[in-house]
Amino acid sequence: MTSLSPTARTTLGRKRNRAATERATLYAVLDEALICHLGVLRDGAPLVLPTGYGRDGDTLYLHGSTGATSLRTAAGEIDVCVTVTLLDGIVYCRSVNNHSVNYRSAVILGRPREVTDRDEKMHGLHVLTDHLSPGSWEHARGVNAKEFAAVSVIALDLAEASVKLRAEGPDDEPSDVAADAAWAGVLPVRTVFGEPEPSADLPSGWAVPEHVRARVTPTAATIR
Repeated sequence: MTSLSPTARTTLGRKRNRAATERATLYAVLDEALICHLGVLRDGAPLVLPTGYGRDGDTLYLHGSTGATSLRTAAGEIDVCVTVTLLDGIVYCRSVNNHSVNYRSAVILGRPREVTDRDEKMHGLHVLTDHLSPGSWEHARGVNAKEFAAVSVIALDLAEASVKLRAEGPDDEPSDVAADAAWAGVLPVRTVFGEPEPSADLPSGWAVPEHVRARVTPTAATIR
């Protein structure tokens, strides 16, 4: 397995035992999550915005409108911070102070580059599409010239990254356990895909495409 090779900036200061050391764990977090938060410094003030992304090997592609301040700033030869978090559970403890969450999170630091090569830019859009809605690149209409010109794509190398996770039960004080005055445990949190909802203007002859149907969580109807 390939290690994350953390730098001074990505070495955890607290709870170092929760740090992942394998690059495969970083890939798993990025591949499961759907949205990241892009942090930049604009005019001396921090700006953090949610955005779509996609991973191809050790490259993270992000995109947005050419008019988006966050993308223009990120492409301006400055360091950025990209974070991704998966919430897995709420941890109820006997003490309010010890309540916590189970999670998997990734932090990527680096200086992105604007993708100007036409072929790579189209590839980046393909990667982004496959990440959020796999199968749509082949099913839906392709990107036309006007749309292509209106979108900006940046690429961020995953060389400098850290992953932190918690996957455990309550961590109570022995005195609180002995007092037995409150319930303790974990409430799992899961993201599920429900039944597809056709567009109101879609003709009745359309069936839900297989690439959409394949993402529906088997127990979605029960959960809903």
